[in-house]
Amino acid sequence: MIIGVPKEIKAQEDRVSMTPAGVDACVRAGHTVLVETAAGNGSGFTDDEYLRAGAKILKTAREVFEKSAMIVKVKEPLPEEFGLLRPDQVLFTYLHLAPDPEQTEALLKAGVIGIAYETVQLSNGALPLLSPMSEIAGRMAVQVGAFLLERTNGGRGVLLGGVSGVEKGRVVIVGGGNVGASAAKIALGMGAQVTVLDISGQRLAYLDDIFSSRIQTLMSNSYNIEAAVRDADLVIGAVLVPGGRTPKLVKEYMVKEMKPGAVLVDVAIDQGGSIETMDRCTTHENPYFIKHGVVHYSVANMPGAVSRTSTFALTNATLPYVLKLAGMGAEAAMKADPALMKGLNIYKGKLTFAGVAEAQEREYTPAEGLF
Repeated sequence: MIIGVPKEIKAQEDRVSMTPAGVDACVRAGHTVLVETAAGNGSGFTDDEYLRAGAKILKTAREVFEKSAMIVKVKEPLPEEFGLLRPDQVLFTYLHLAPDPEQTEALLKAGVIGIAYETVQLSNGALPLLSPMSEIAGRMAVQVGAFLLERTNGGRGVLLGGVSGVEKGRVVIVGGGNVGASAAKIALGMGAQVTVLDISGQRLAYLDDIFSSRIQTLMSNSYNIEAAVRDADLVIGAVLVPGGRTPKLVKEYMVKEMKPGAVLVDVAIDQGGSIETMDRCTTHENPYFIKHGVVHYSVANMPGAVSRTSTFALTNATLPYVLKLAGMGAEAAMKADPALMKGLNIYKGKLTFAGVAEAQEREYTPAEGLF
């Protein structure tokens, strides 16, 4: 199969969908890999490295899209790329369609086979292609929050770890999944007081165990969220609904009750966000805004800021699926692997993921039986 790796064009997105090692694996398996020139520069990979791995370097994204049977990306296609997609082409990337009707409509019209990293799901519920970026985003959320708490950035002037004789900063994490656990690990390492809320008692028991009861765990409900948020210095939204729109758990009235200069970081903003006052996505160039006296950070591609680490982690996770799709063809690969079948969001003009259909009030066609 001919696999295309275009350069990402989202603002300050320096990740690339495949490392030279990934290219080498694909070429050794008999496939052709087309890489747009300079696609890897932001992650520290030169065109020469890709050439040595066996890739062919093309000058433009248009050439890559035109010649490739499968496009492997990091982020969703932007409007500038919609016209480059064609019927039956496989698009394998993070799509995050639920809050994005424009992209959904474009992919339906293009007739592509859209498989979303974030909804590839194992039988145990794990999300193997989302997990590495969730881990990175969770760790980054605390770093970012600590920086924004500095007075020069509009924050309260609080050091999360405190010092001897001074109270530590309070970090509240709404959601105890991969993002939340990663955030808790870093927050604890910085010396903060950490509270994690989740709707699963089993998950909270697990977090209590792995952190040796050094964190406070609470059942997630409106009462507990309001109380925890009110006293927090840093709140991290770490809620996930695989493929669907994230519920707004931190309400505007709760934000109004927060301390002036407290910080909100919403890791799930690319799925609509879990904090009601996060009414827009920001960028790495202009990452935060202040509303109700509270600093809001809502960058939709947080891992893009640590692009080299993120690219290695992403390729490690996606490469086995890329090889399976390229080696067997999309339909056969999805039939053979139920996890990949769950990743299918768009199939030749039909919307095949229930969470997206529900969020956008669109017609839904189950993937099973389509091919």
